[in-house]
Amino acid sequence: MHASTSDDPLVLYGQTFPSRLLLGTARYPSPDVLEAAVRCARPAMLTASLRRQTAVPGTGGHDDNGFWHMLRQLGVPVLPNTAGCHGVQEVIATAQMARELFDTPWIKLELIGDDYTLQPDTLNLVDAAAQLIRDGFLVLPYCTDDLVLCQRLVDVGCQAVMPWAAPIGTGRGPVNPYALQLLRERLDAPLLVDAGLGLPSHACQVMEWGYDGVLLNTAVALAQDPVSMAGAFADAVRAGRNAHRAGAMAAQACAQPSTPVLGTPFWHHDTA
Repeated sequence: MHASTSDDPLVLYGQTFPSRLLLGTARYPSPDVLEAAVRCARPAMLTASLRRQTAVPGTGGHDDNGFWHMLRQLGVPVLPNTAGCHGVQEVIATAQMARELFDTPWIKLELIGDDYTLQPDTLNLVDAAAQLIRDGFLVLPYCTDDLVLCQRLVDVGCQAVMPWAAPIGTGRGPVNPYALQLLRERLDAPLLVDAGLGLPSHACQVMEWGYDGVLLNTAVALAQDPVSMAGAFADAVRAGRNAHRAGAMAAQACAQPSTPVLGTPFWHHDTA
């Protein structure tokens, strides 16, 4: 039996979500597998790239793959992203088109600074976020685990930030635990790990550290059984959150007996 999240919802920009898992929609073997994975995991939001959306009902175009229709049928809020953008103005234009097509103010801000690692452009990300917020967007910025960068994003109005655990699609898990834990300790804002998680145990770990949620794509989409993996990640996120709320024991330097010995009778064994 899964623990209920009704008493501990994810809150972003004043809106509540019943799940702390967000799922991407790319690279699945088929639309049917994607649909089944979403129904199994029941995520809070689904990310979708404007570059995949060729048309939507009512625009006069031809919906050639049924992608938009499927997302609507699933009933999960859509989080459009600005994937593939390399400049601030490209981000702004893409976000504005996404708002029109998907009919939502939510945007996952991606501004790529390096094509090899897909690392965010840390020099221009804050400016892009500030412009989007002034334009009425609810911005969830994909960023590195740099504390100062994340604080600046909050300062310009981002009510949540999404640092990576490792480069997108690597599945390596948290490569810099110190930075992620320090970020969680120092930043008073919702934090969602986005990118680099490969195993449910990775998701559980960052949730145990106090992160508010995780966003996954490749780890589920490229699994041998994406549907089962989606469920496993959903379970891991809930387990990590419950463990964080429960409060873990302090690590000890030496072994500590789990059974007390005080008052235990001493029986002399005579070998004679």
